[in-house]
Amino acid sequence: MARYKHYDYNQTKMIPLRFADQIQPGTFEYTLSHVVDNDLDLTPFESRYCNDYNGAPAYDPAILLKIVLFAYSRGITSSRKIAQACRENVLFMALSADSQPHHSTIADFVSRMEDVIAPLFTQVLMVCDGMGLIGREMFAIDGCKLPSNASKEWSGTRAELTRKQHKIDGAVERMLATHQAQDQQLEPEVQQKQVQQIEKLERVSAKIKKHLATEPERLGRRGKPIKSNITDPDSAKMKTAKGVIQGYNGIAAVDSKHQVIVHAQAYGAGQEQHTLSPMLFGIRRQFRALPESDPFILRKARITADSGFHSEANMKLIYRLGIDGYIADNQFRKRDPRFIDSTTYNQQQAKRRKERGSQFKRFTPADFDYDPVSQSCRCPAGKPMWLSLKGPVAGREVNRFQGYRKQCRVCPLKARCLRNPNQQEGRQVSFYPNDKQAKASYIDKMKEKIDSPMGRHLYSERLGTVEPVFGNINTNKGLKRFTLRGEDKVNAQWLMYCLVHNIEKIATQG
Repeated sequence: MARYKHYDYNQTKMIPLRFADQIQPGTFEYTLSHVVDNDLDLTPFESRYCNDYNGAPAYDPAILLKIVLFAYSRGITSSRKIAQACRENVLFMALSADSQPHHSTIADFVSRMEDVIAPLFTQVLMVCDGMGLIGREMFAIDGCKLPSNASKEWSGTRAELTRKQHKIDGAVERMLATHQAQDQQLEPEVQQKQVQQIEKLERVSAKIKKHLATEPERLGRRGKPIKSNITDPDSAKMKTAKGVIQGYNGIAAVDSKHQVIVHAQAYGAGQEQHTLSPMLFGIRRQFRALPESDPFILRKARITADSGFHSEANMKLIYRLGIDGYIADNQFRKRDPRFIDSTTYNQQQAKRRKERGSQFKRFTPADFDYDPVSQSCRCPAGKPMWLSLKGPVAGREVNRFQGYRKQCRVCPLKARCLRNPNQQEGRQVSFYPNDKQAKASYIDKMKEKIDSPMGRHLYSERLGTVEPVFGNINTNKGLKRFTLRGEDKVNAQWLMYCLVHNIEKIATQG
């Protein structure tokens, strides 16, 4: 018969544990503890407490900051899981000196970080600069779109939400009438389910009514109404490679030497054109606060950004400020001979268009009957089109017309007119009345600059500078979504993750 070693679950073993010995030099937690204790000014936290003479002692902000940032480095954002780790994980015990704060204390500390996180980020940046981790030669700007703590199903313009609320109220009235008519015929379980469904719809309707009564109409950059979210009005719907999300866009400016984040900001908008200006001035503000102040940093360093930041206004800003910028447009790779055989764009669509074009030639703007005097246009089928845009675009005056949906969908010539015969929108066609007198725009100047051999070489460095930073924050640090609501609080959470990234650079490169 086999024999096994004896074991006893009732035995006791005393393990001596010194918390200071658990935080070993060369590790992230050691660097985090050292930076918080020696390099950060935590006096702004003191204004939160009024217990000098009365009240219970509070947890030291240094302890709370250490465990929160260390939890973020391990991909833990839940305050309950952080509190659990302080009771079960030796490293969390060592950083917190076994103080074991309650999860509500941690949640309150994190949700109020928006007032103090910016100075802390600047102070950590000072440490990075003092160690020579910032090269000041090139800054790459890019955005990372992440879901927020809100569902996109609760999004809509004021008109869309009003229609949704009326639709729900109508459904409730019909369900109530049906329920009253069949009240004596249905079984108790079915009646209870109907009542629960009616109560649920009434709560949804009340939530929409409250939002419409308290929140103003959200307007876009051009003053037109855009979709707002009932749960988190500051968040926005935005397109990503994985589909449409309800979230925020975390923008970061990264130094090329050791990939240190020099400035960061979260925005509740998917479009990035309007974020370039505040990011540039944010970089300048950060370097003015460093010990070796450099107010002309934007003129000395190169700035690179992808096509999301490309616009006529931004190119004009770059040239007016004297910045050596390299910002690609969305046709940059198609003009690059190195990518002539690239498969990054949809080749199947291009192949279908080519096959369709071999059978019959697609209509060009010359085939449309455009009258510049009356500002009207008719399509090759003789149908009138409506003027969808009139004004300057990229420095050129344009009159853009679009066909009506109901006419384009049934038009016998749509195979020669539309790029995709099954598309929902009508054909668009643009005319440029002053094209002959148009001068070279700032966009044309940037195209000429970035298409040069040196421009292509410098722009190629952007990918290896900023993308690994987002990969580290998303994959290694586990930031898959923002857990807070409101742009200020989400921005604080984004800055805390950027803070963790920079402290890790101090640990590994400093």
